[in-house]
Amino acid sequence: MADLDDDYYLDNDEQTVVFVMTSGPSTPGRCATPFYLGAVMASMDVDVYIFFTMEGVKLMEQGVAENLRAMEGGKLISEFIQDAKRAGVRLHVCQPALPGYKIDASSDLVAEVDEVNRASELADLILRSDKTITF
Repeated sequence: MADLDDDYYLDNDEQTVVFVMTSGPSTPGRCATPFYLGAVMASMDVDVYIFFTMEGVKLMEQGVAENLRAMEGGKLISEFIQDAKRAGVRLHVCQPALPGYKIDASSDLVAEVDEVNRASELADLILRSDKTITF
């Protein structure tokens, strides 16, 4: 096997990835991957943020992810969320999207949420990120 140049291996320190999560309970098959991939990247020393907007905010509502699976017989979405948090993924929720889903930021969100932000924070995260991925 040929030796790979040392430059081949990326130094993930100071790398930032932002997932923009617009998918929610109506498309459960799209709801596990951002948490799983985010946890993998965070374990590789990448700064990972998941920003929930549109229907994605529903995943951060108490009682939703605890009853949702991406596929029949699979892990609960809440378990993927907990795995991502343990790995260091930071979860941000879009404040302007909450009223449309009748979600109160002060009482209805799961404990794993790190911050509730306006769209300007999403814009800032995207501009500072090395990669932005949407689901």
